[in-house]
Amino acid sequence: MARLILFNKPYGVLSQFTPEGRWQGLRDHLSVPGVYAAGRLDADSEGLLILTDDGPLQSRIADPRHKLPKTYWAQVEGVPNEADLEPLRRGVDLGDFVTRPAALRLIDAPAGLWPRTPPIRFRASIPTAWIELTINEGKNRQVRRMTAKIGFPTLRLIRAAVGEWTLGALQPGEWMEQHV
Repeated sequence: MARLILFNKPYGVLSQFTPEGRWQGLRDHLSVPGVYAAGRLDADSEGLLILTDDGPLQSRIADPRHKLPKTYWAQVEGVPNEADLEPLRRGVDLGDFVTRPAALRLIDAPAGLWPRTPPIRFRASIPTAWIELTINEGKNRQVRRMTAKIGFPTLRLIRAAVGEWTLGALQPGEWMEQHV
């Protein structure tokens, strides 16, 4: 039976056990031997990181060929309208690749959202909005690059779900184990 860890990765933590420079590693939050991250989140992104001790399961979760949907909550600078979001629904050219179409919608700030440490920059003259975005790929800094491409840079990015697994009520640094 495989072990599966659902971890709410805080801001400033790498998706590896070893810390580097100013960033913490997973070992600063998890003391579960023999598990490895199935995919990654940048240090400046938060939310669901899945770890497992099962190599084939790790590959199935992380490999874009399996097209597991990944859902993110992105707080963006500015307030996009539906027409602004339409390019993301069709796919956008980021220079090195064209994204697959994304499912997305404007949302209110997610319920139960924890404060980020450090907080995002606040500018009274520039409003922000939240977008829920689901993609079936996950290239380096993809969501941030997508929102910037349409003129709404991401200020805060939280992964809420990967496939059937969700963040649920886990707070930053909390984790729960499942057996699959």
